[in-house]
Amino acid sequence: MPEPVKKAVKVVRPKKAAPAKAAPAATKVNVYNMQGEVKGEMALPVAFQEDFRPDLIHKAVVAAQSNRRQPYAPLLMAGQQHAVSTWGKGRGVARVQRVHGGSTAAQSPNNVGGRRAHPPKVETIWSKKMNRKERGMALRSALAATSSIDRVRARGHAFRDGVSLPIVMEEAFESIAKEAKGDKQSPIKRGAMLLDKLGIYSDITRADDGTRIRAGRGKLRGRRYRTPKSILIIVANKEGVAPCFRNMPGVDVVSLREMGVEHLAPGGQPGRLTVISESAVKALGKGAE
Repeated sequence: MPEPVKKAVKVVRPKKAAPAKAAPAATKVNVYNMQGEVKGEMALPVAFQEDFRPDLIHKAVVAAQSNRRQPYAPLLMAGQQHAVSTWGKGRGVARVQRVHGGSTAAQSPNNVGGRRAHPPKVETIWSKKMNRKERGMALRSALAATSSIDRVRARGHAFRDGVSLPIVMEEAFESIAKEAKGDKQSPIKRGAMLLDKLGIYSDITRADDGTRIRAGRGKLRGRRYRTPKSILIIVANKEGVAPCFRNMPGVDVVSLREMGVEHLAPGGQPGRLTVISESAVKALGKGAE
């Protein structure tokens, strides 16, 4: 008789514990005062250490733009409100629908004033979903890209050499719009002088020189000019900062509550030149804990 086949005994080995990942080293940046001078140093929060994920950043921007899109469609009977009939064949003309009492073609999609062949429909769903963890990773990745000099330069921003990015301002920056005693300068003048001292006002000039008349029908719909994005200013409370920068071309002032991927990476292109207040950096560090 043949010998019985012995079953193989599966050896279960204990799994090796995964080596503990070392915490990323804190990146230190300069803290600037209101005279544009280096006041000290501070470590950036762990949110600035996120891996660079341009795919997630682009996905988050496209989702945000899609979720803002409103349904639209033409009137249901647009281009079909004619008294028409076809002449049929035998007259040497195209067999399209023509207005009664004349020879004007109407109502067909290929005729002037006719209906649209495949019009957009209001039931079309434009919104896009994105996982919550992916959205958070995209935001942190776009935030980390603001600290890379190479990525900021690749985006086309102009700034002085030797500036540490992102540019962290002292606490007094949160109240720059408040008029000091004996200061007769306008808030806009005060903000422009500060950016010049920091060595980044050239980016405002770049955005102003890049302003162009929009191509297409949009120039007739209240958006005639197209201005490149310039500096992003992130603060804890923008009421004391926004009046100094609201008229500058391409500049956006946002609070931490409003900050999104579209602010940090307009058009899905990460690496925006960013000025952030010291209190906003500290708040980011507390939120990551």
